[in-house]
Amino acid sequence: MPLFKTISASVFGIDANLIQVEVDLSPRGQTTETQPNVTMVGLPDLAVRESRERIRAAVNNCGFFFPFQRVTVNLAPADIRKEGSAFDLPIAVGILGANGEVKDQHMTDTMLVGELSLDGRVRAVKGALSMALKAREAGIKRIIVPYENSHETAVVSGLHTYPAGTLAEVVTLLNSAELPAPLAIRAETILQDAAHDHLDFRDIRGQFHVRRALEVATAGGHNILMIGPPGSGKTMLAKRISGILPALTFDEALDVTRIHSVSGLTGSNGLVTTRPFRSPHHTISDAGLIGGGTVPRPGEVSLAHNGVLFLDELPEFERNVLEVMRQPLEDGKVTISRAAVSLTFPSRFMLAAAMNPCPCGFYNDPTRECKCLPAQIQRYVARISGPLLDRIDIHVDVPAVKFQELAGDTPGESSTAIRERVTVARATQLERFAHEKNGPEKVFSNAQMGPHLIRKYCRVTEESKKLLERAIVRMGLSARAYDRILKVSRTIADLEQAAELAPHHVSEAIQYRSLDRNYWT
Repeated sequence: MPLFKTISASVFGIDANLIQVEVDLSPRGQTTETQPNVTMVGLPDLAVRESRERIRAAVNNCGFFFPFQRVTVNLAPADIRKEGSAFDLPIAVGILGANGEVKDQHMTDTMLVGELSLDGRVRAVKGALSMALKAREAGIKRIIVPYENSHETAVVSGLHTYPAGTLAEVVTLLNSAELPAPLAIRAETILQDAAHDHLDFRDIRGQFHVRRALEVATAGGHNILMIGPPGSGKTMLAKRISGILPALTFDEALDVTRIHSVSGLTGSNGLVTTRPFRSPHHTISDAGLIGGGTVPRPGEVSLAHNGVLFLDELPEFERNVLEVMRQPLEDGKVTISRAAVSLTFPSRFMLAAAMNPCPCGFYNDPTRECKCLPAQIQRYVARISGPLLDRIDIHVDVPAVKFQELAGDTPGESSTAIRERVTVARATQLERFAHEKNGPEKVFSNAQMGPHLIRKYCRVTEESKKLLERAIVRMGLSARAYDRILKVSRTIADLEQAAELAPHHVSEAIQYRSLDRNYWT
């Protein structure tokens, strides 16, 4: 059988393309060289071209015969660049099939994915979940993957997953008249059994108003900025945010896992079962935050999709790094364009940021003297642009914790109790926005409401209108700040399951606009 075909896939961004691997053994071109002549065509990159030596060693070390004929491997379609080491296994099977050692009885509806070591072991690859989803979409019935990727692909319903440890196991499987039972995993059970973050709000002492602000922020998907001196607990509070967010749905878990799979960050379960919490260092580059590379890969904003992105010491980030976040904050996705390719990655996350009020951290502190000059404070604050601050709904002060609160024995409210209220509020919003859109994008939370949805769903009482009017006049609020207050008020009302925005809802929302009250004057 001089021509043999196998099916594989190539990851493109976070999606996959179906790749046909064609292997031809030419009856002519017999060679007396000690090594076979293998030619690869179809735009393979360096990693794919280097697979020739890996495959030859793996075939020989598994006890098979590598043909000493001219071997031509075509990766079709030929106009798509092929990257990575996932083609090792399908190419090796194709060579063995062309040499008559593998039957083609199962090949038309089987996808093969895996890297080969020199001794024939099958190693894990990146992006296996995207490949499995593409296989199901194309009507392929089964996929053979490395053991390390098997839990990742087994969550895809309608596709049978067969884990493989060695090339010899794959050959035995494909030559079997009847295939064994595939790997079975119940993804819903994995999600139900997922352990929530062990960091609990019960550990926090004091800071009751900040905990309340975080509850409101998570209930409505609002971005939040915490301002306070060093040691006041900003980072400690932020690390517990993901523990009070609603549990991931199966569709959300699939979206998150696809991104993490492409980046090689999936865990032992295969499926990411808890909401991501990403906390990049302030020295990160714009490509590291937003994504990039010769062939663009997801950045931190995409790895935080459906979770939390925490930026500690916000003014210490380079200004150009912060500015690239404006698109994902506004649109819930990021588009990276290169000369040869343009890719879009999802990036719907909740931004939690923390900063000191000044370079030394003790501006307006009642117990410590601030040693910063006014010009230093102005330069420090100016590192954060107005357009970025406009996209943050909640600003909250985080003062130093008093000794009485630190030494107290009364534990705070647990994350579980807070998460229950947040989940109910989110469910209310999902029902409210079931048929609503903000432009082309679906709306899932109050934070995503546009002007027309604010007018539709943020109905205020007469007393609340008067309160808003006084706030606008005294604080000089902008139209954008006015909309932010209404959205946060809607979330506070949802936590109480209230239909209208009462004065106490609006009053609390106004208190979460610290930077609108001339904070540094």
